[in-house]
Amino acid sequence: MPALLALQGVSKRYGPNTVLDDVSIEIGRGEVVGLLGDNGAGKSTLVKIMSGVLSMSSGSYYWDGEELGRVTRPETERRGVETIFQDSALVPTMSITRNIFAGRELTNRLGFLKLKKMDEIATEILDSVVSIEGIKSAKQLVGSLSGGQAQAVAIARAVHFKRSLLILDEPTSALAVRATEALLSYLVALKAEGVSSLLVTHNLHHAYKVCDRHIVMNHGRKILDVRRDETSVEELTAAVVEGAEGVRRHREGKPL
Repeated sequence: MPALLALQGVSKRYGPNTVLDDVSIEIGRGEVVGLLGDNGAGKSTLVKIMSGVLSMSSGSYYWDGEELGRVTRPETERRGVETIFQDSALVPTMSITRNIFAGRELTNRLGFLKLKKMDEIATEILDSVVSIEGIKSAKQLVGSLSGGQAQAVAIARAVHFKRSLLILDEPTSALAVRATEALLSYLVALKAEGVSSLLVTHNLHHAYKVCDRHIVMNHGRKILDVRRDETSVEELTAAVVEGAEGVRRHREGKPL
């Protein structure tokens, strides 16, 4: 059975600078994959290519075994890919509800917005998935929220529309402990629904806790792709801190 999403030989160049260099990865159905690496490793660029918001310089993009000739955000969205980016791309002057449903509003047969229904859904998602505190109403303007609360809104938007693959780029960076634990538990629950997830994070303990497989990037290249039962937090740390040399030293039992 082909992978849900597969990238083969993907590179991204900006003039003489190579940000991604011949990267190949796969995400299976109902699989939670951790994408790890230090700042500048190429993780966010890879996420944007997977999401269709950034074109690759070379390489191939396969969805369910089918090669996509032109990968765009509308195309990946149509196939069920939802992404939570580091910059949540919310509109401060709009309510929480309107941000969650932006571009995908619920309407009746006459075309009028079903505001009450959207408010109810937004409230339920915020309460059950991200468990964020301090949000009094889904009608609040996003501009009145804290950084963590705004991040929760971005998460709520993505998880509501997820169908096949949920990509999360540093989703817990602004969340409190309770909200972080709720989100990690949600990723595990998604597996039972057959939904895949890609978790980009600097917190290796979070990744090790919920991810079935871990991919480590270093200076635009993939240096490790290993299942959880074949690695450890210590090896992942060595890979992130020292790259391929760190993995080698760890496996030889040498200190970093």
